[in-house]
Amino acid sequence: MRNLLCLVLLVPVLALAAGNDALPFATVAPKSGTINATPSSAPTPAHKGQLSVPPKVLVGTLDTIGGTTYDWQTNGPRLREFVNSPKYGVHALWMYSASTATTFSDRNMRYNFYDYNNHTWNWTDPDYMQAGVNVFSKRAGYGSLDAETSGAAVVSCHDTANGMFYPCIARDAGPGYGIFDYAQAVAGDSGNWPAMAVGGNNDVHELAILQATYAMSYRHIKADSWPHLSTQEAMPNPGWITYNLAASKVSSKVAAVWVTNTGVGTGLEPAHVDFTTDAGMTWSGDSVLALPVAYGDGSDTITSCMTVSLFPWYDQQDRFHLVANLEPVLPNDSLYIVPSQIWHYCPDNNPQWNRIHIATASNFASGASVGYNAAFACRPTIGQDGHGDLFVSWEQFDSLNVEPTTSYLRANIFAARSNDNGETWGAPVQLTDSGSTYSMRFPCVIDRAVDDTMMWVLYEEDSLAGFVVEGQGPASRNPIVIQKVPISMLPKAGVAEQRPATLVRLDVAAKPNPFGGRTSISYSVPRSGEVSLVVYDAAGRPVRNLASGRREPGRYTATWDAHDAAAGVYFYTLKNGKASMTRKLILTR
Repeated sequence: MRNLLCLVLLVPVLALAAGNDALPFATVAPKSGTINATPSSAPTPAHKGQLSVPPKVLVGTLDTIGGTTYDWQTNGPRLREFVNSPKYGVHALWMYSASTATTFSDRNMRYNFYDYNNHTWNWTDPDYMQAGVNVFSKRAGYGSLDAETSGAAVVSCHDTANGMFYPCIARDAGPGYGIFDYAQAVAGDSGNWPAMAVGGNNDVHELAILQATYAMSYRHIKADSWPHLSTQEAMPNPGWITYNLAASKVSSKVAAVWVTNTGVGTGLEPAHVDFTTDAGMTWSGDSVLALPVAYGDGSDTITSCMTVSLFPWYDQQDRFHLVANLEPVLPNDSLYIVPSQIWHYCPDNNPQWNRIHIATASNFASGASVGYNAAFACRPTIGQDGHGDLFVSWEQFDSLNVEPTTSYLRANIFAARSNDNGETWGAPVQLTDSGSTYSMRFPCVIDRAVDDTMMWVLYEEDSLAGFVVEGQGPASRNPIVIQKVPISMLPKAGVAEQRPATLVRLDVAAKPNPFGGRTSISYSVPRSGEVSLVVYDAAGRPVRNLASGRREPGRYTATWDAHDAAAGVYFYTLKNGKASMTRKLILTR
């Protein structure tokens, strides 16, 4: 067992480190987002973060839906900020600012919506920093996202009044409308960093931390009583900001999870869970969740959670799931962050805990750190497709990819898949390029696959590793992106290859064909390389470029909206390197 941990002991800057100052994990980001800047940490004019040299994705395609200079998206585990309303579209949320000032006076929760009717994001702009819409009418932050059965988004945040922090919840007027009304906590009901979830009966549930004591409090809004928040209900005190919340879409079940800070020096951080089956009216009580023996035989090393662990979720079959990053603790010592493991828990499985991934490395760049509130692999989130397959995504650091300006390691996004409810997992797939000059942070996987074939992941491309909110470097313009990954590109358990054997030939097909206004053209490419998909008229003149750029092996879909084209015969040509394929397309009116 000591051999397993030798890497940890040789790399002390990665153990409980928040940069070179070795801040303890119990330290949290400023509630107000204001930094006490010194001349060495004060923001300089924004780093360009230019998309003319975009980060490479190794699987699927990329949409840029917004941007932010407020690069610290969450203190602890990833909250749900990416939701699919299958009949309407996809909701995406992030914490936004365009400011380079230390106060971030324009901070807000920013929202965008992918409309299934027109297959576009509602709010786009040539300058990605202007894309999306603000949810709240005043300065806000640290929120989460869910959606009602009507397809209307529900968003939480905390705001400030008279030096106190208050949770606030916004509800959209309809799917992707961007017209919000608000439910505000009453005077005296303080709280910040709210986790929020919407149940299948459209009850809204919220878990927040009391500003003075760090004890949790629970509130709800009944579906027929908007915008009236219930009075605060006292919950346990975890001692810090590691907690999360999930609500079932098919029953009245809700789950609160949190990690307890047992004190500096012990390193042990147990996982807790509390359930309700009647939409928050009564709770079962605090229960410590037994963690698996993840390191050795458990005799000389303890398995522990940490600040950025625990993401709960109910699937479409009403089963409870939890994904976590688990770390080793030596007896009478501190929590270590290398190696790090990603695990899945479901009480319906036997065993209930199953390992997804082990993250470690043989070499680390000298003097580099993963930074504040992070482990080598952390912040996992989980979703499901219509066939019942599960997928999990997380951020993982590249031990040799260092931001020279700040000396922080850059991160990539990984994902894995299970087709047996999480009892076994396929080999993880790295979704982003480890050689990138961006650091891919704070991933949130979609809760339900798009068209039951595509796993979408929301994350931030931090163009300067290290957080300006923590005084770790200058402000930068950071794109918020959606990576669209064919689920077929994620191996099932026992499949050694990273690419399914079915993706072996060039193919393209339009459906419907003939069509009256819009058609989807699906295509597959057998090898990495430049790809183009172009529609031509009968005279051979290009009409619409539907796809261009580098693609990895896989299946993709493009949509041609031909509302401004004349009826007649068209042709579409797919090229992948030197190979090409042309098909006929008939537009009717």
